[in-house]
Amino acid sequence: MNVRGTGAGTGPVAANSPTVLVDFRLYLVTDRHATRGRRLPDLVECCLQAGLRAVQLREKDLGARELLALARELRILTSRHGARLLVNDRIDVAMAAGADGVHLPSEALPPDVARPLIGPARLLGVSTHSASEAEVAERAGADFVLFGPVYDTPAKRRYGAPQGLAALAEVCRRVSLPVVAIGGVTAAHVPELRAAGAAGIAVIRALLRAADPARATAELLAACGEAWR
Repeated sequence: MNVRGTGAGTGPVAANSPTVLVDFRLYLVTDRHATRGRRLPDLVECCLQAGLRAVQLREKDLGARELLALARELRILTSRHGARLLVNDRIDVAMAAGADGVHLPSEALPPDVARPLIGPARLLGVSTHSASEAEVAERAGADFVLFGPVYDTPAKRRYGAPQGLAALAEVCRRVSLPVVAIGGVTAAHVPELRAAGAAGIAVIRALLRAADPARATAELLAACGEAWR
C-alpha cells in the first residue's frame, strides 16, 4: 500500500517525507470489552510479538485521561515492535500520545479538516460504508479507508445486512486508496477479500476473543502472506 504516512512505525516522520509504504495487511481495532476479562495491553502485546504491525485504539466510552493513559501504554508497546498506532477519532489524544495517526469514524470530522490538525506526516484512515463515502474520503485527503461490514458480525446486525464482497469490489474499483476490509473477517475469508481488491484486513474479535491471540495473529498473517504473494 503506497500512501502518505509514517516511517518505520515508531513515530511520525518529517513533514517533507516522500510517499512511503504502509507496511501492514492486518489491522487490529481494539475493544477492551471483547477480551474475555484479559487486559487489553497484554493481548495487544501478544499480537505484536506474533507479527501484528498496526493497531487502532478505539475505546469510545473512555474519558480523555483514561484514553490517553491507554494510548501511551500502547504507544510504548507498538514502538517496541516497530508497529503503527492510530487513535480513533480523538486527534488530541493521538497527538499527545505521539501516535502515528488518526482513524476517523464516518460521523467524525471530515478528513480535510483533520489533515491540517495532524499534519502530513501522520496516517489518516477513514471508516466508510459505501463507494461514495470512500470517494469523498479520498478527495478529502485520507491515506486509506476501512470498508464494511463485509460479513455478518454481531456488533453490526442492528444496522442491517452485511455489505458483501460485491460492494467491497465496487469500492476498490472506484478509489485508488488502499481499502481495508472489516466485519466478520476470518483467515478463511482472506483469499476472496484479496480477489475483490482489498489491500488488507481489519479485525477485532478474531484476535481479542481468541483463546491464543498470538496463534490467531500468526494464522491471519499467514493467510495474508499467501493471498498477497
